[in-house]
Amino acid sequence: MLILARKLNESIIIGEDVVVSVVDIKGDQVRLGITAPPQVKVYRHEVFEAIQAENRAAARAGTDLPAIEGLLGKPGPGKNQP
Repeated sequence: MLILARKLNESIIIGEDVVVSVVDIKGDQVRLGITAPPQVKVYRHEVFEAIQAENRAAARAGTDLPAIEGLLGKPGPGKNQP
């Protein structure tokens, strides 16, 4: 992990097109401004973890085909088809 000290209104550059700036400091909280191209997704860590957990849950739910077929009204194995 790289650790850098920055003061108010100072920045760091990540790659060629991501800039992280210190925009405010109040007590023990630092506010950061992030400039990045639209294709670069920027998330708070806890939000990113929640998204990953939802994606894993959705992937697991997608493997339960018999339950999904029952919800959609499709006949399952052994049932007469129209």
